[in-house]
Amino acid sequence: MPARADGQRRPLGFILTGGEASDYSAIPDLLTIPVWKPRLFLADKGYDSDILREELLTHGIRPVIPPKANRKNPPACDFRAYKDRNLIERMFNRLKQFRRVATRYDKTRQSFSAFLALAAAKIWLPYFVERV
Repeated sequence: MPARADGQRRPLGFILTGGEASDYSAIPDLLTIPVWKPRLFLADKGYDSDILREELLTHGIRPVIPPKANRKNPPACDFRAYKDRNLIERMFNRLKQFRRVATRYDKTRQSFSAFLALAAAKIWLPYFVERV
C-alpha cells in the first residue's frame, strides 16, 4: 500500500494494490492525489529505476532514492534528505496501531479503504482541535 505523507507523519492519501502486485505500479496514481505537489519523493531501493527518476523530474519532483547495489553508474542520492524517510515509516507504524489495518480483517477493498480513511482522520484530528 503506497502512501503519501507530509513532514509531520500525517497521511495524505493511499493507493491500495493487490497483495501480489508491486507497489511500483501505483506511483502515477499516488502522484495524482489532489494535495499539494511534493518537492521530494522519498523511497527505498526497490523504487530505483531510471524511468521513475525521469518521470519524477519531469513533474518537478526530486527523487531521493538510494541506488541499488548492482547499478553500473549509480545516480547521486541526498542521504541527508533520505533520513526523513523515517517519518514515512512512523506514519505507517501509527496506522498499524489500528489492529484492523495491521491485520487487514476487512474482506473487501472498499471496506478496508474506508477504515483506512477513518484511521487517517483519527491521526489528523488532534491537529484540528484546540489543545488546552
